[in-house]
Amino acid sequence: MSDRPYVVCSVAMSLDGYIDDMSDQRLILSGAADLDRVDEERACSDAILVGAETVRRDNPRLLVRSPLRQERRLSAGLPAHPVKVTVTGTGVLDPEAAFFTLGDSVHLVYGTSAAMPVLTERLAGTDATVVDAGTRAEPAWLLADLASRGVRRLLIEGGSGVHTAFLTAGLVDELHVVVAPLFVGDPTAPRFVTGGRFPPGRLQLVEVRPLDDVVLMRYLLGGTDG
Repeated sequence: MSDRPYVVCSVAMSLDGYIDDMSDQRLILSGAADLDRVDEERACSDAILVGAETVRRDNPRLLVRSPLRQERRLSAGLPAHPVKVTVTGTGVLDPEAAFFTLGDSVHLVYGTSAAMPVLTERLAGTDATVVDAGTRAEPAWLLADLASRGVRRLLIEGGSGVHTAFLTAGLVDELHVVVAPLFVGDPTAPRFVTGGRFPPGRLQLVEVRPLDDVVLMRYLLGGTDG
């Protein structure tokens, strides 16, 4: 994997495949046990990637919460928190978002060439590294650039557009799906993935684990059917 990081996609969704509803409050899908599992995944990753819409909508911190896991990373010569990465096609990001202001992580912001003027102006007062990702910010190019920056394991936490882009490009190695026991039922709400041409064949199921009232299913991509 010297040419790109090992890529893990992680998502929590409702029984009918939604990752949020359309209310003003964020829909809580995971419980304490699954949040602790995600924290361990973060602690084992070199970088965490979310789309700009997730930064705007959810205002995630993208930090390792456990002090013991932070200490483990520090003892291994790593920073306490992974690199934070986002991708934007518009450059519309709030420099006061938790992505930029919480934790001592490195911040990488990939923007399309069209977004560069807005992006550089908005983030001028932050310590973010802004990278021109060309016309379309292709997933393969992003992974190659991350690899050149020392990222060997990448955790993708959403949202729909980012998951869809990397999955349809065939650039995901593991998929972690947590299913919560509820329905959303709103066709306008965001789903795990949107339409696209996904790689053919069945995924290889390697783990099923109950975590409180949710269930984790872990898949390797390119399973028994190739």
